Amino acid sequence: MTAPLHDTGAAEPAAVAAPDVPQKAIEGRSPWQIAWLRLKRDKVALAGGVIVLLLILVAIFAPLIVKAFGHPPEELHEDLLDPLLGLPLGDWGGMSSEFLLGVEPVNGRDVFSRIVYGARISLLVAFLSAFVAVSLGTFFGIVAGYFGGWVDAAISRVMDLLLAFPQLLFIIALISVIPNKLWGFEGSGLRIAVLVLVIGFFGWPYIGRIVRGQTLSLREREYVEAARSLGAGRFYILFRELLPNLVAPITVYATLMIPTNVLTEAALSFLGVGVKPPTPSWGETLATAVRTYEDDPLFMIFPGVAIFITVLAFNLFGDGVRDALDPKGSR
Repeated sequence: MTAPLHDTGAAEPAAVAAPDVPQKAIEGRSPWQIAWLRLKRDKVALAGGVIVLLLILVAIFAPLIVKAFGHPPEELHEDLLDPLLGLPLGDWGGMSSEFLLGVEPVNGRDVFSRIVYGARISLLVAFLSAFVAVSLGTFFGIVAGYFGGWVDAAISRVMDLLLAFPQLLFIIALISVIPNKLWGFEGSGLRIAVLVLVIGFFGWPYIGRIVRGQTLSLREREYVEAARSLGAGRFYILFRELLPNLVAPITVYATLMIPTNVLTEAALSFLGVGVKPPTPSWGETLATAVRTYEDDPLFMIFPGVAIFITVLAFNLFGDGVRDALDPKGSR
C-alpha cells in the first residue's frame, strides 16, 4: 500500500514577484542609420571626412583666415625680393611669422594667402561641376533605363559619343575662343562658369551609365509593378519609386567624382586655360613655380601638397561611403 502523504506543516515559500522592469521598445534602423554605423567604424574614412570638412571651412572662411594670418593674395611685396634675381630674401622662400609660407618669386605675393584662396576656386569648380554632372547623369540615366527601346538607344549612343570625345582639347579650344564678357560674366568669373559647365557636361555620361544599369534592375521589382498596377504615372514611378533607391550609388559616385574634378581644374589652370591671374589657383601657382623651382622648390611644394591632400582625403572618404552604403562590394 502506498504510504499516505503527511503534512509537514511547513508553508511553501510564496512566489517572489518580479519587479516591473520597463521594457525598451525595439526600434528598427533605417538604411542610412546602418550606413552611418558602418562608416563610423572606418577610421580612415572618418579621417578623410574630417580633412574634407576642414578644407570646405577653409574655402568658406578664406577672407577671415587671410585677414588673421596673411596678406591679400593680390598684394605685391617686391621689397622682400632680391632686386637682381627676383627670389625671396631669407631662408625657406622668405618664410617668417608674417609670411607663414613665404612669398612668391618675381612678384612677392603671399603664398599662404594664395593657397587658402586657391582652395576656394578648386572646391567651387569641383562641387559645381559634380552637381551638374550628377543632375544630368541621374536624369538621363533613369529615363534611359526605365523607358528602354529607342529612348535608351539614343541616350546610350550620346553617352558613348561624349565618353570618346577629347574633353581636355575641347576645353582648351573653347576657352581660347570665348569673348572676354559673356552671360553677365567676365574675367575669372567667366572662366569658372565655362569650366563648371564643360567639366559637368562631359562628366555626366559616367554616372549616367551607372544610374541606367541600376534602373534596368529596379524597374522589374515588385514595388514598381505594384505602383504601376495601381495606376501610378511614369514620372511618379521615376521620381517617387525609383529615384529614392538610387540615392546610395549616386552619393557614392559623387564623392568619387569631386577629386577628379579638382585634378581637372588644376590641370587646366596649369595649362593656362583655367582662371585668369592674379586670381589664386593651385594649378596656376604650379605653373608659375615651374620657372623658379630650381632656385625656390618650396614654392612648388606647397600647392602640390595641397592638391595631394585634397584628392587623397576625398578618395578615402568616398571609399568609406561606398563600403558603408554597399557592404556587399566592400573590400
